[in-house]
Amino acid sequence: MAKFIFVTGGVVSSLGKGIACASIGKILEARGLKVALVKCDPYINVDPGTMNPFQHGEVYVTDDGAETDLDLGHYERFTNVKLSRNNNITTGKIYFCVIAKERRGDYLGKTVQVVPHITDEIKNSLKKLSSSGNNDVVIVEIGGTVGDIESLPFLEAVRQLTQELGSSNAINIHLTLVPYIKAAEEIKTKPTQHSVGKLREIGIQPEILLCRSEKPISKDIRQKIALFCNVGENAVIEALDVKSIYEVPLLFKKNGLDDLILKFLRLKSKKSHKGALKEWSENVVGVIKNPKKSCRIAVVGKYIMLQDAYKSIYEALIHGGIANDARVEIVKIDSEVVRRHNASVLFKGVDGILVPGGFGYRGIEGKINAIEYARREKIPYFGICLGMQTAVMEFARNVCGLKGANSTEFNSKTPHPVISLLDEQKHINAKGATMRLGVYPAKIIAGTHAHSAYKKNIIWERHRHRYEFNNKYKNILQKRGMKITGVSPNGILAEIVEVKDHPWFVAVQFHPEFRSKPDHAHPLFRDFVKAAIAAATPSLK
Repeated sequence: MAKFIFVTGGVVSSLGKGIACASIGKILEARGLKVALVKCDPYINVDPGTMNPFQHGEVYVTDDGAETDLDLGHYERFTNVKLSRNNNITTGKIYFCVIAKERRGDYLGKTVQVVPHITDEIKNSLKKLSSSGNNDVVIVEIGGTVGDIESLPFLEAVRQLTQELGSSNAINIHLTLVPYIKAAEEIKTKPTQHSVGKLREIGIQPEILLCRSEKPISKDIRQKIALFCNVGENAVIEALDVKSIYEVPLLFKKNGLDDLILKFLRLKSKKSHKGALKEWSENVVGVIKNPKKSCRIAVVGKYIMLQDAYKSIYEALIHGGIANDARVEIVKIDSEVVRRHNASVLFKGVDGILVPGGFGYRGIEGKINAIEYARREKIPYFGICLGMQTAVMEFARNVCGLKGANSTEFNSKTPHPVISLLDEQKHINAKGATMRLGVYPAKIIAGTHAHSAYKKNIIWERHRHRYEFNNKYKNILQKRGMKITGVSPNGILAEIVEVKDHPWFVAVQFHPEFRSKPDHAHPLFRDFVKAAIAAATPSLK
């Protein structure tokens, strides 16, 4: 049975528990251990699939089609884990299971309560990952902040598991804030003391504290935190702000967090700590800090005001930059402000344009205007999901002369439904029931930008969408220069389109950003950034 690391957060939200968990996974993998990571979300939604991106941010999709929390993206980017629907547990999912059992009579007439029935369901969900035999350590992130009502059942389950398993099989790591008060020119420990105190009231004593701070934490401060929080001084780990999230594993490694975890859990390293993370340091962080080239890429989105709404897109662009030894400056443009007459101003100095996914009509015309500008001005273009559908709509309208061409998602009476539901989807009303979710194969046509990037004839990519390319318009679009360069194995579904006589115009129906890593950039992002660099530096063409 694998051992557990429970990670909680205190003082304020958005401290970076997801990054911390991913980084812990990274440093333990560097020591030869196999890890699994789980996110426990306290909201009552079963999953984030129907939640507004402005509230929740990006929905991350796993190979098995689960719509999950964006922190699972961090887990997969930093580590070698392969995640599934079992790696994201929500309050809604837990209550759904318990109520289903109660209706079946599984509890034999007992009164169903938070303790023990809800907490038992949480524990059982976690134990499944631990007892699989494939992992040495299971890292469990508890969403929210200590003190939130919503997360109490999860914390109670953690308390029980920690007691049941024993101190050498489960430890608690608490991520907290140690703020610097500029007016007083002092670092304050009181918020951390209160946060740990609240955790101890629940019955959880953290073994390790990760102290997030913008200023270095002195030995005196560490001693004070250790004294009042009942932890060892060496277990007060400094978590300084960094310019790149990919520096965090190196910071944890430098502060000896991996050795500390191995000691608490009585685990032996399967690899020497010498040289651990060397490639990560040189080939990822080193390139980020000292790139030789640069380019500017505009991301034209509907949810651009929220950083987390396109988290995987932004990270994949950074990965594409790393693969090209370049810094990618991301220019965020709200699609609602893009007009034909202002495109040249908005995209001045931009070397590439990317249009990401989304749902609903708002901002669609702005995306179409951005795509038209990229096509006309020969600016490298990358369309993802809705970015492919709007590219087809733009080409149909402005090149093929199909006036009013649209998606039936936005206009059910369009004279030219170039994007529409498949026949078998049209009579399904439940939200999500028409979605194509998870990993699917596609055939790539040789002699295309896509084939040049993948260097494969068959690829597997993750999807999250309802509407598809309408094959009734395939011939007219291909005659005018839009080629379908990737299709489903049966040849029915268009997966990739490209435009002829353009430096790099590729649009895909799937989400390649979900398979990109800092040390292994997705091939399409790598080549898109390469094309943008060439546009920025004509001599490289």
